[in-house]
Amino acid sequence: MTTAINSEMRPVTYGELIRGNRNFRLAWLGQIVSLTGDWFDLIASAALLETLTGSGLAVGGLFVVRMLAPFAVTPFAGLLADRFNRKLLLVITDALRAVIVLGFLLVRRPEDVWLLYVCTGLQMALSGIYFPARNAILPDIVSQRELGAANALSAVTWSTMLALGAALGGVAAGLFGVYFSFALDAITFVISALLQLAIRYAFTPPDDSGRVTISGAFQQYVEGLRFLRHNVDLLLISLHKGAIALLVTGAFMVLQVSISKRVFVVGVEGTTGLGLMYGAVGVGTGLGPILARRITGDRNRPMRAAMVVGYVITALGLLIVMPLISFEITLFGMFLRGVGMSIGWVFSTQLLLQLVPGRVRGRVFATEFAIQTLGAAAGSAVGGWAVDAVPLSTIIAVMGVLVLIPAALWVAWILVGKVTLAPVADNSMLIPRAPAERIEKPKGAGQ
Repeated sequence: MTTAINSEMRPVTYGELIRGNRNFRLAWLGQIVSLTGDWFDLIASAALLETLTGSGLAVGGLFVVRMLAPFAVTPFAGLLADRFNRKLLLVITDALRAVIVLGFLLVRRPEDVWLLYVCTGLQMALSGIYFPARNAILPDIVSQRELGAANALSAVTWSTMLALGAALGGVAAGLFGVYFSFALDAITFVISALLQLAIRYAFTPPDDSGRVTISGAFQQYVEGLRFLRHNVDLLLISLHKGAIALLVTGAFMVLQVSISKRVFVVGVEGTTGLGLMYGAVGVGTGLGPILARRITGDRNRPMRAAMVVGYVITALGLLIVMPLISFEITLFGMFLRGVGMSIGWVFSTQLLLQLVPGRVRGRVFATEFAIQTLGAAAGSAVGGWAVDAVPLSTIIAVMGVLVLIPAALWVAWILVGKVTLAPVADNSMLIPRAPAERIEKPKGAGQ
């Protein structure tokens, strides 16, 4: 009897999750395919823009668009994820992105750059709907004891495909040209949509789904913000990705393009070197949470402490990159940056999955995504300006120091703040609920 109970309570392994849960397996395969194309697309877009304009500010503008576009749809994205069929949202956004990325094939001359920005904006706006819905659907298609493994595996898959996809994307762009990468990205979106369409997902629409008004939709989004305001600990957890994006990710995406073009030029127009740098970060982000989770498990307080260590490792990686002594040392520093950055990224998501009630999960993740994208946009804008005005080593050194600020603030909150240790009740008085609106029923492995 005791053995059976322990088996039911024990978190599943990654292999058990993939073999035993068909729904997650389909979602996971779709993620692998889609992310491969995404990294091909990112490398190709940045390289094409640098070639057509030769401007660091123009490249920075690309990343600003990539971040601000999903931010603009945030008020609707979270509400869509909470009110409508999350599976169909994933399928529709994938299908639309498949069409939009074909527009990149028309960007051939400097005067066509505006089209690259427009297509990027539309693509990323749809991503702003896709990612909150994907985060919100995860607890719907896995059981509670599968949740930690599902979240970690999803994050590791993102990191692994960053490593493989970016590296392969750089090589492919160098060998076959950037337009090959754009065409491949469109195909991957179609395959991802078909895989997610096969997911078995029961959806019960809210009883007032036919009476949605603009004012009502806005009010429901505000209720999600009010939930975070009344749960300060969850609000602070949702700020971590924004801090990482503002202080590291946003600016460094621009810096990497400049490093590949001006310092370590590997491959045609530096595309191979750029891919390898993204790859080094991807390997680090894949290993970081896996190694850390072996120590912390899915326990609340250990994960919070590990996030502090993650910030320190990120700073160390940046300081190793700073001198730009050699390409190999630079790649190692970027690897460490990926290790540290991913710990805070994955564990903040895991804490929200464990603590946020299902009824507002979409809006909370949409708000977190908005903060993240706004931070990345600001970081990209500053980075784009800085690479044309300040030595690259100076920029990296400043980033290494600044990233320790959120680490210190998080330590202070852990020591003196009101930390949430148990899930917030789903019937929170802050958000009135209709009985028929509850759709977050735990799904077993066989569903």
